[in-house]
Amino acid sequence: MSKFLVLYRSPISAREQMANATPEQAQAGMQAWQAWAESAGPAIVDLGAPLDGEGDVTGFSILQADSRASLDELLANHPHRQTPAASIDVLEFMAIPGMEA
Repeated sequence: MSKFLVLYRSPISAREQMANATPEQAQAGMQAWQAWAESAGPAIVDLGAPLDGEGDVTGFSILQADSRASLDELLANHPHRQTPAASIDVLEFMAIPGMEA
């Protein structure tokens, strides 16, 4: 099983997205994330969090999957893909020689 860092990118900061969302939009967004997380189940190592900082990385998750193709399938209907001009980057964790479990 491989582990992956998933970076959520958007031209609008997470702080701005949350500040500008109506209560209904915020609730719908949380429901979409919760539904996705439930369907992802044990693939989620760490659901992550929104990030506040420079650049366009607005959040992260750590996921695990048998392959990159399996992970791509898992992310196909991810709610972040509904955010206009948003994207998802995936980076695979590398084993550190001598530290393998």
